[in-house]
Amino acid sequence: MVHLTCASLQIFPLFSKLGANGILIEYEDMFPFKGDLEILKSPYAYSEEDIEKIQELAALNKLELIPLVQTFGHVEFILKHDKYRHLREVERFPNSFNPHVQETMAVVKSVVTQVLSKHPQANWVHIGADEVFHLGEGMDSKNWMSRNAGNMGKMYLNHIRDVVSFITGQWGLHTLLWDDMLRKVDMAAIQDSGIAKHASPVLWFYAPDFDTQQIGKYIAKYAECGFKTIWFASAFKGTTGPAQAWTPLNNHLQNHLRWLKVIQSMSKMPSIRFQGIVLTGWQRYDHYSALCELLPVGIPSLAVCLQTLVNGEGTWLGSCAAGGGVCRKGSTMGGV
Repeated sequence: MVHLTCASLQIFPLFSKLGANGILIEYEDMFPFKGDLEILKSPYAYSEEDIEKIQELAALNKLELIPLVQTFGHVEFILKHDKYRHLREVERFPNSFNPHVQETMAVVKSVVTQVLSKHPQANWVHIGADEVFHLGEGMDSKNWMSRNAGNMGKMYLNHIRDVVSFITGQWGLHTLLWDDMLRKVDMAAIQDSGIAKHASPVLWFYAPDFDTQQIGKYIAKYAECGFKTIWFASAFKGTTGPAQAWTPLNNHLQNHLRWLKVIQSMSKMPSIRFQGIVLTGWQRYDHYSALCELLPVGIPSLAVCLQTLVNGEGTWLGSCAAGGGVCRKGSTMGGV
């Protein structure tokens, strides 16, 4: 599955030909929000007709489309506005919600509702939930932790549980979330939260030499927490520096070769099933950063990485060449 932070419709056929079978699309302020949320919409946002066209072209190219809606961290596109300033975890920083203010969940529900109402065919929704910077530093959070033995993991999970419960109850969809915050939380807290019944972690590592044994420990942890399925996330661009202009192909190839070994080892863990892998291709490091590599210069890397997952480690033994398609043991979804 390819992850997109902006959609270039003309490239959907290429994604499919290279072997992707899905698109994970993160709109942020490019979604055509309306009503009370209209302030979130960029002047260059897609129209409602554009959103329909994206879905039509995805279906035409046999690409399952999963919307990604940030619901905790990375919400600068919401909290930068004075209207929502009071919902910040730390007043100085617009990146994370204060989970203790009642209006926070109301805004989250409104944002999720507007996005999902325009994706009636979606079977999944990704709620982000990664890198909730400064969580625990706000006064409301400090007061909560003083009454709850400093349990920041439980505080994080309380918010995630409410988001997952809303999506399950209102939309009947299964939820995906980035796993980095879960790595720090003890298993008992995750089990007690009940999120494993309706959510799947997306375990992400982007380095070319990540420790596959450490990955195995995380997978085992999530299995014991009760998650039935797990997704992985690699990177084909956008992770080697905020000012990177040219995609270092071998760096990303090595990352995918590592993930290939992890995927091949999943038969040893029958209690949790590998569902798919997201090939992320980040456009920028955060909402206020300049763009790193643009999509066009990342296409050769995407081709190499997708074909490596499709055809295995021996795909690129000489000069790089393209061809093939993706088997659906899980989803191979790309991201830009």
